[in-house]
Amino acid sequence: PPKVLDSSATDSRFRIRGQRAVARVSPTHAVDPVALARDLIRCPSVTPRDGGALDVVQRTAESLGFVCHRLPFSDPGADTIDNLYARRGEGAPLFCFAGHTDVVPVGDESAWRFDPFGGEVAEATLYGRGAADMKSAIACFLAAVERFTEDGGAGAIALLITGDEEGAARNGTRKVLSWMNARGEALDVCLVGEPTNPSRLGEMVKIGRRGSLTGRLTVQGKQGHVAYPHLADNPIPRLIAVLARLSADDLDHGNAHFQPSNLEVTTVDVGNPATNVIPASVRATFNIRFNDEHSGATLSDWLREICRNHAGSHELEIEVSGEAFLTPPGRLTDLVSDSIERVLGQRPELSTTGGTSDARFIKKLCPVVEFGMVGATMHAVDECVAVADIHALTDVYTDVLKTFFQKWVS
Repeated sequence: PPKVLDSSATDSRFRIRGQRAVARVSPTHAVDPVALARDLIRCPSVTPRDGGALDVVQRTAESLGFVCHRLPFSDPGADTIDNLYARRGEGAPLFCFAGHTDVVPVGDESAWRFDPFGGEVAEATLYGRGAADMKSAIACFLAAVERFTEDGGAGAIALLITGDEEGAARNGTRKVLSWMNARGEALDVCLVGEPTNPSRLGEMVKIGRRGSLTGRLTVQGKQGHVAYPHLADNPIPRLIAVLARLSADDLDHGNAHFQPSNLEVTTVDVGNPATNVIPASVRATFNIRFNDEHSGATLSDWLREICRNHAGSHELEIEVSGEAFLTPPGRLTDLVSDSIERVLGQRPELSTTGGTSDARFIKKLCPVVEFGMVGATMHAVDECVAVADIHALTDVYTDVLKTFFQKWVS
């Protein structure tokens, strides 16, 4: 089992209830979520490298009775990714915790207060890349399972942990789900531990996400001298016309569960160092974050029509990395929200804001919601979480398990 924290870190444990921090007194457990989070942070698992992170998860899971399957997947033109699926208990219903051990690069390491892979605790705060997104939540998954079973809880629980959420997401969760489907492994509900809270634990549960479409447009012309434009064909005005048309109208005005869709141009590239040469081609990339009033297919058709009408000779590449989805408020959202309110003293907002997550794949198999740490520092220098929040999140996950297996089948 993971090592125990030093006394200075252990003494800083608190449970958050509403606006008050109450000192927590609890028995010693084999799985200390803070120590386990530190062990995970110390694994430099920048996508696509695992850095030993899944070994840490597997050792802990096996000590809790999980049967583990390591699932490396490969794809032409993509990195080989290691993944983990683990299960304890038979039959149904099957509750799944899902998440990722891979992290984004640290950026300028000299700007960090502590070693980004040091897992340092200072002033009741755990620092390191992945502390918020989302190694602490994975530690809380495992600690919650231990507490649930120690209290006499029983039921089928799964862990789906990928190393490819921050990357291309081609050889991660979606491949694990295909492997599960081939084995007849069916999930009933899933809780993803993404950092959903803007500034305080308990603020927000994600019940869906907008879809994401990336377009890469190349408009072709004919190179020539600027003094002889009739002998050339400048592609830049046509690209400008396309981008102006794409940006002219609102895609929609949002709805009860989603904010409006938006299209953002992310780069325009000519690569022309000369001031007296009309370029032969120009490129632009744009991204659309779209709600459930659209699909990747309908937006693709819209983009192709505008390019046909305004771009002239062109090439358009479209990649849809995820469709918009929604888990409507109901039984699962109430279960998770009730647990948050019991443990933390506040009712969370149900939201679909933010970027994409692997919940976009899981939603095809079962109802899925997301709840994890405070995300204010995710992907940033000095990424960190409060030690108190790690213990509090463990308590929330424990309560979710208890409530699920007491009430879901009744």
